Amino acid sequence: MQNLSPPASETPLLEFLLAALAPMNRTRVKQLLRSGRVVVNGASVTRHDHTVRPADKVGVAREAPPAPPSASGLEIVHEDAHLVVIDKPPGLLTVATESEKLDTAFVRLSDYLRARNAGRPFVVHRLDRDTSGLLLFARSAEVRDQLQRNWEELTKTYLAVVEGRPEAPEGAVENYLTEGRDLRVRASPRPGPDAKRAASRYTVRQTRGGYSLVEVEIETGRKHQIRVHLAGLGCPVAGDKMYGATTDPVRRLGLHAWRLSFDHPFTLERLELEAPLPPALARIVG
Repeated sequence: MQNLSPPASETPLLEFLLAALAPMNRTRVKQLLRSGRVVVNGASVTRHDHTVRPADKVGVAREAPPAPPSASGLEIVHEDAHLVVIDKPPGLLTVATESEKLDTAFVRLSDYLRARNAGRPFVVHRLDRDTSGLLLFARSAEVRDQLQRNWEELTKTYLAVVEGRPEAPEGAVENYLTEGRDLRVRASPRPGPDAKRAASRYTVRQTRGGYSLVEVEIETGRKHQIRVHLAGLGCPVAGDKMYGATTDPVRRLGLHAWRLSFDHPFTLERLELEAPLPPALARIVG
């Protein structure tokens, strides 16, 4: 592994690599990225616009990483004795419902672990059926409980493809959310009997053709929180008819659980995990 000195300030990964690996030409640097040989904080990164920060550890591996293991169509992003993190595809439930009991992320992961005599997963949190990206499971009830107790201490960052562009390029949204009998979540500026505080911070990353790519970091993890907050800014998530979207460019919700950062509950190692934005969504704003 060739370790690189970190940048002095936040810099797009490709720009950083071109400077750090000079005089290597641009084509060769892009090949390193595409091959998965660029490693940031222990994880292979392939996106040229990934932001590199001064505290990040960046290196170039001697060889491309092996293909990630698969669990019945689930990509395993991280696995150790205590945790499993997957990249959930859109259209797959986290856990069973009355209408779907057999094909869920939990069932697929359970089958994968059982086939290796590796125990069973424990659900830590959920993603909406049509949201893709990082989904964290524990491998014991003890780890699950610890993660859930400290859930708001984890850094959870999403990428959303939205209609239009928020008026301010960055900002914060904080209000109170209540789920109605119709399963739709509504926002209020004041607390109520069943309302739960919800807080998000957002940054507009790019805009193209009537759509914007918005990075959203959530402090809380309420049901439909990001969808409601972005709709409240006048920019519903693409494909989200429930909260006012009028377009559905790729026949899926334009929301992706992109990054998850936290201290490992047992080793205390800082984990910085990432699932790249799916190509179908990237093409809308790329």
